[in-house]
Amino acid sequence: MSEVVRKDNESLDNLVRRFRKQCEKEGIFRDMKKHEYFEPPSVLRRKRGKKKR
Repeated sequence: MSEVVRKDNESLDNLVRRFRKQCEKEGIFRDMKKHEYFEPPSVLRRKRGKKKR
């Protein structure tokens, strides 16, 4: 889990911006979108097969 410490005299907007940037860097949003819906193993195999081509 990402953690951002507030600096002295830092606005909330800047704090949220730094947190989002750190989450994007760590790939948290990509992982959330990937696991948003359940995909059966057959669909995953099909996707991997298309990716190799």
